[in-house]
Amino acid sequence: MALNPVQVLSKYTAQLGSTFRFYFGGVREAIVTIDPVVIQHVLKTNAENYHKSEIQVKRMGHFLGKGLLTTHGEAWRTQRRLIQKGFERKQLDVLSSIMQDSLAESLREFDKQARIGPVDIYPHLMKITFEMVGKSLFGARLKEEDIGLISKTISTVQEFMVRQTIQPYLNPWFKVSGDLRRHEEMRERADAILRDYISTRRQEAPGRDLLQILMDARYHDGEGMSDALVLSESMQLLVAGHETSSNALSWLLYLLSSRPDCLERVRHEFDSVLGETSLSYSDVPKFEFATQVIQEALRLYPPFWMVDRMALADDRVGDLAIPKGSTVVVFIYGAHHSPQYWENPESFDPERFAKANEKLHRPFCYLPFGAGPRGCIGGNYAMLQILMILSVLLRKYDLQLAPGQSIEPRPMVILRPKHGIRMTFAALTPNVKQMDPTSRT
Repeated sequence: MALNPVQVLSKYTAQLGSTFRFYFGGVREAIVTIDPVVIQHVLKTNAENYHKSEIQVKRMGHFLGKGLLTTHGEAWRTQRRLIQKGFERKQLDVLSSIMQDSLAESLREFDKQARIGPVDIYPHLMKITFEMVGKSLFGARLKEEDIGLISKTISTVQEFMVRQTIQPYLNPWFKVSGDLRRHEEMRERADAILRDYISTRRQEAPGRDLLQILMDARYHDGEGMSDALVLSESMQLLVAGHETSSNALSWLLYLLSSRPDCLERVRHEFDSVLGETSLSYSDVPKFEFATQVIQEALRLYPPFWMVDRMALADDRVGDLAIPKGSTVVVFIYGAHHSPQYWENPESFDPERFAKANEKLHRPFCYLPFGAGPRGCIGGNYAMLQILMILSVLLRKYDLQLAPGQSIEPRPMVILRPKHGIRMTFAALTPNVKQMDPTSRT
């Protein structure tokens, strides 16, 4: 189970059906489900009865503090309402220019590497998206070395949290061996960097980034967030805001490399809509086919391959009894790949998400950003980020998958490429009009 939980749970789903009981790490029983009726009940209809599992909140809270990802009830609702302002259309329009500037700077280094030979796109896209999210949060003055340290800390700590969760019997050893303390010290160094940024910004003129939204937020009594809470929310937005997009983009480029017809059609759509201009949030609804491609990539490789909830009281969904204290695992990857809900589920087919086919989709079988009141707050930001990066890469480069690779997912907190994805990027000839793929006979 520790090596590839997706493979294990997929095997048991095929053998035992859409809902079954499973012991994680051999010691913790859970109800695993891909049943859309159960999923809807747990994540939406009766969501008040289901909190994120204690073990998830405990592990994440230990390293990330109390914030939107690790609180429940009224405290969560209040924070969600305040932070939601940072992802409204008006603010995303403002952030578009910050994101474009960050992307232009990041691509200078990427271009140097691409000229040398094949590059592993995963770490490059992680760096690009992290810098973009970091500057969306903290503005342009976030230093390169600080970005690197925080990014490495988040990645290392996340891997450790996964081990704590799926191998709970090792937790006593992590403590006595000093492994837990070493990861705590990494987190403390990253916290100190962000704390300094927050403290400095309190003394400066207002900015236009997400940090300003957090600092300006006011509760009903007129009080604002403490520096400690701003720090927790900032760190949690950094964690949630970059890996979703970088993983989606990695898998998306991999899929497009095997479908030059789709790649050419997306490229043409970018050219038709944007011309020589840069993409902003107001452009997002105009990209019909590019959005279909992204949605299909997110179906095949959902960033969050599962979410879990703990029942606060006895409950029932049809014939399924859910006793108080039970953990329910919504196996998103399994739902996305189930032949019960998708025709030819292993094939890459963006036409699934064409408007004409929308009525064929069963609700709560497609959950790339979760569902219900705790669905991803930054889903619109993620789509803007993916489209923005894709619009530049596809119009700047012709891409090919490097031969001789084994491409497979590695389920951590996020579904990552296990061995990376190596690709070549050759510069496209400027001002050469791309053929409209829709005009082919």
